[in-house]
Amino acid sequence: MSLGEVIRKYRKTEGMTQEEMAERLGVTASAVNKWERGNSYPDITLLAPIARLLHISLDTLLSFRGELTKKEVGEILKEAQRRLEETEYGDAFSWAKRQINQYPDCEVLILQLALCFDAYRVVHEVTDAEAYDRYFCGVYERLLESGEERIRMQAADALVGFYRRKKDYPQAEKYLEYFSMQNPERKRNQAQIYGETGRIQEAYRTYEELLFSDYQRISAELYGMYQLALKEKDLEMAHRLVSKQAELARCFEMGRYYEVSTGLELATMEKDTEQVLALMREMLSSVEEIGDFRNAWLYRHMEFRKMEEGVAAEMKEKLLQCFRDEETYGFLKENKEWRELGKGDPSF
Repeated sequence: MSLGEVIRKYRKTEGMTQEEMAERLGVTASAVNKWERGNSYPDITLLAPIARLLHISLDTLLSFRGELTKKEVGEILKEAQRRLEETEYGDAFSWAKRQINQYPDCEVLILQLALCFDAYRVVHEVTDAEAYDRYFCGVYERLLESGEERIRMQAADALVGFYRRKKDYPQAEKYLEYFSMQNPERKRNQAQIYGETGRIQEAYRTYEELLFSDYQRISAELYGMYQLALKEKDLEMAHRLVSKQAELARCFEMGRYYEVSTGLELATMEKDTEQVLALMREMLSSVEEIGDFRNAWLYRHMEFRKMEEGVAAEMKEKLLQCFRDEETYGFLKENKEWRELGKGDPSF
């Protein structure tokens, strides 16, 4: 930020008008207005009075740069780590506070330094470690107001972890509200709190819901990669991704239908008659168990909506109609097995 932006920000924080600030400093309101617009700068003799009036340090007043480059932040964090390893924690902490005061609007730096020093005192023996609690919580609370969601989420996550370590679970759950309902970190943290407070069944259910959601997400991501492989005509990659899809369904106990169905598109594209017919048979024979993941031990604490009667039969009929589509499967028209599809042929 420019000097004028710093003055305007902290003047408003103090609830002062430009006229009130001007009167306190013995200057005109027009002069304050020019400072804030960057048209002029206050006299050097006014810097200390301005800082006192705004209840900030001279370092903060004169920190024109609010942001640092990624490289600059990295260098400061590297120096922080060195100081933690080679000096007393208190001395290193004082140095870190000076960096934060120098760049009060560089939220990335503030967050990373806070996380670094907060984590260090958790895993190392630090004298009077709890004396720093208030400072770190204050930093994280401030960052909850960040305009960047990533910063807000990391600050909220740090506060959840802090209060979990203190076993203040109601307070930890309070900060979960900063996560959106769609954010899996909210559920993951909630599951940990359930487990630590003896709510074992709720913890299991929440973890299982995460697993089920993870399957759907990873499956969609693998399919997206598969589509890219086809676009690039990289059939080796496409086959490997189909194989991964099958492994994923097996690992997450989704049932045989989901294990085999992902390979049909590729086999059809390659006009692999034997493989296409084999997959058709597998899909038709397993469609009636398509909802069996509801009974998998991996999801035994979850409640699923019961599959309506007749749904499996309806899905099987739709599959048969799809498999009979000559535009897609016309290369099978000379195959007797395909022509008899759905007409009572026991192989289907």
